[in-house]
Amino acid sequence: MRSVQGRLTKRVTGGTLLALLSVPLTAATTGTAAAAPAAPSAPAAASASRADERGSGALGSNSMEIVLDSSGSMAEKDDSGKSRMQSARNAVGTLVDSLPDRYPTGLRVYGADKADSCTDTRLAEPVRALEAGSIKRAVAKVEPKGETPIGYSLKKAAADLSRGPEHSLGRRTIVLVSDGEDTCGTPKPCEVAKELSRDGLDLRIDAIGFQVKGKARKQLECIAEAGHGKYYDAPKADDLARELERAGRQSADGYRLKGKRVTGTRSSADAPALRAPGQYLDTIGPGETRWYSTELDARAAAKAVDFAATGVPQPGARVSSLDSLKLTMRSSDGSMCGDDRAMFGQNEGGTPLTTAVSRIPSEDGTRECDKPGRYTFELSRDTDKDSDQARWPVELRLGTERALPGGAVPARAETGYRNAGKDATLPTGTPKDIEGGTGFNDARQLKKGVWRDTLLPAETRWYRVPVGWNQQLRYDVEFANEPKRREIAPSTSYVWTQMYAPGRLPVPDGLEFSPRRPYLGDPVKVSQGTVPVAWKNRAEPRSSVRPVRRGGDFYIAVTLGAGAARIADNAAVRVVLRVDVKGKAKQGPEHDAPFVDAKGVGAPPGRRLGEAAGGESARSGGAGGEAKGGSGLSPLVPAGGGAAAVLLVSGGVWYALRRRARVRSMNGMRGGTW
Repeated sequence: MRSVQGRLTKRVTGGTLLALLSVPLTAATTGTAAAAPAAPSAPAAASASRADERGSGALGSNSMEIVLDSSGSMAEKDDSGKSRMQSARNAVGTLVDSLPDRYPTGLRVYGADKADSCTDTRLAEPVRALEAGSIKRAVAKVEPKGETPIGYSLKKAAADLSRGPEHSLGRRTIVLVSDGEDTCGTPKPCEVAKELSRDGLDLRIDAIGFQVKGKARKQLECIAEAGHGKYYDAPKADDLARELERAGRQSADGYRLKGKRVTGTRSSADAPALRAPGQYLDTIGPGETRWYSTELDARAAAKAVDFAATGVPQPGARVSSLDSLKLTMRSSDGSMCGDDRAMFGQNEGGTPLTTAVSRIPSEDGTRECDKPGRYTFELSRDTDKDSDQARWPVELRLGTERALPGGAVPARAETGYRNAGKDATLPTGTPKDIEGGTGFNDARQLKKGVWRDTLLPAETRWYRVPVGWNQQLRYDVEFANEPKRREIAPSTSYVWTQMYAPGRLPVPDGLEFSPRRPYLGDPVKVSQGTVPVAWKNRAEPRSSVRPVRRGGDFYIAVTLGAGAARIADNAAVRVVLRVDVKGKAKQGPEHDAPFVDAKGVGAPPGRRLGEAAGGESARSGGAGGEAKGGSGLSPLVPAGGGAAAVLLVSGGVWYALRRRARVRSMNGMRGGTW
């Protein structure tokens, strides 16, 4: 996996959901400092109404409805000796027990009330804050009876799933479970799915075939493809529970977008102006190019500028290894100031994809890219004709870094891995259970230690680690020895990790580490690390050194390939992260800067370790893109950091409750690994 300006790179990133967060990131949204609200109680930590998400910086809200076949054939027995309906009830119970508390979920059934009707569909449980008991009681009352009006039921389900706030990019998911094809003929299910999903931006339709073959399976596959979703095959009762849990959790764990809505243009002439620090949301279609711009005054032109774009395809969507996002930055005279391309590098399924460019002023200030003026960003998406053609939400982040203190002489560049190379000693001991975030915005903060999490196939979990001047981040990700599915042919998938420096700048492996490996269900490890954080790293030729140029939060993304669904017998796969921050932090980038002591004494007031002068707060900058009282580009400020810390770090009880729910359907031990 490499990231080099001016050449193709391979990068996979992605996302999962901790839970719907109900406390508004007010400070982060507006770019102004605010006191952190009190930590929410565990059950209230996820609000179904999402009334607080209506601001420009809101996290996009997601929702889901299960559409369950209750036709006459569901009364037949399956491989377990129970009726298909009973197995479906059990599978729905497994799913709702694994979902985040209060995740907006509904249940619709068809064929349950009339013996002969092509309009027989009923909303058994409305889409609202999840109450697992209510859904279990509702499905327990359903008895198989009638026809299979799939097309008609899909239309009704889409209407049940109300759209989010006008400017949000939340996604709605329909999970269809059927043991046969549509028996009504009209409306045709595939055509309905295509009509409902349109560009695939806000509605996804997954389909699960329970003991289906031939025409029935082809129809369900067609529905999933037309609905920009995924088809899950469940030949047995146990398969149904596993695949329904996977489909449902993919909905709940989708990347949580945040930012102010903006619309990029087709040319640079009328590109919308973005301000830093700022975070924005747009969409991009296959083969499309979007333009954005920013104005740099004389003060801002003396600082480094970072611009990152994260494209978020539907989880597991059909992709080609060469599908990519390309980003180019140009000065007012058209000179290229930086470019980067991020590619999937695999064809198993879509996960979030991040590309980033940096404008680093030269020491003599004589280049065109050093001058004040209007700068433009060109974002292009390349998509193979056989890949999924859905539009992607795109999260954009524009920021600058603090300038060096007056007269300061920065420390020398650090290009070696010291004691943090591939053979570094990492923490040991009993892992602590955690749940990673769905993306950059809710990445789970970690410190030195051993941590345990789970990943679904086609899922990426996100973590962040504060790293100070002179320090290095080093970590391993170990995938467990998983029970394998016996009824399938041998398959191979992959596991992958990607690191990002402050500013969301990808940090390549530098050939020292192995961030990507094949996965067959057996134990496997991927690793990544950085050189020490140093101001002068920005001028180094190596792509693995240049991004490691300021202290702050470094991000870890861990991905399990979509193909693991053909391998793992459990819904999710367990992983262990061994995380270490090597070296003693310094108070700043100067060559003679003193060290921060063990209690954090020496760090500038109001800043965390790793946010010393010249650094960047991971929670700084508003989605609105404007710093209070500023004009043009302004230094990043720790706005919203307190609120974000409460949301992302507090609530241990909440995490414990969710962890218990998540592991109910999984084995407590995996091949003796833990």
